[in-house]
Amino acid sequence: MELIISIFNEALARPLFNLLVFTYNTVPGHDFGIAIILVTVFLRVLLYPLSDKALKSQKALQELQPKIKEVQKKFKNKEEQARAMMEFYKEHKVSPFSGCLPLLIQLPILIALYRVFLTGLDPNSLSSLYPFIQNPGSLNPMFMGLVNLAQPSHVLAVLAGLSQFLQAKTAFTQPSMPAGPGGDFSKSMQQSMIYMMPLFMIFIAWKLPAGLGLYWVITMLFSFGQQIMVNRSFSKKV
Repeated sequence: MELIISIFNEALARPLFNLLVFTYNTVPGHDFGIAIILVTVFLRVLLYPLSDKALKSQKALQELQPKIKEVQKKFKNKEEQARAMMEFYKEHKVSPFSGCLPLLIQLPILIALYRVFLTGLDPNSLSSLYPFIQNPGSLNPMFMGLVNLAQPSHVLAVLAGLSQFLQAKTAFTQPSMPAGPGGDFSKSMQQSMIYMMPLFMIFIAWKLPAGLGLYWVITMLFSFGQQIMVNRSFSKKV
């Protein structure tokens, strides 16, 4: 277990911490919040191809719901229906699990940033900087001189939940999938993403460093814009 944690830290947490400190050193005024926003945008641009593919697959699955109903009506036997649905997904190059992929992409980064915000503001942690990253001596956790990102912020926690809700409502613009192989799971995922995930984000951000909430707000706003573009591209095909 210690080996896994060590690999995770060296492969993701430490690089993110160094990137954050580098950005902090670079931005005028050394505003920690601005540094988080810039790093978040950089990560979202870097992950854009993966998230774009996942969002398009998710949208395509929604568009195919009428045909999915036809397949499910045609095959009453559960085993035959399952095989038919798998063939259907393969033929149309979609996955019933595409709805949870964007979140799974974000999860490792979220965990890594949690570790960064939890210990990264300790001056002793600056010893983990790479030799080519300037050591600022200390990090001022204030955002615009108003919010201490090292402490919980109930305002940012609520905004994190609202931004999650906004993105999910934009993603699932059609009725949930019918029951059947893959359908029940997808329906459950849709309901969780729309209603449960925002509450969960508020819950976990309520007592965690506000920097994590700020990261999630910017991430969800970026995803919202990306989802709008995906929705428009599908509308043009109709």
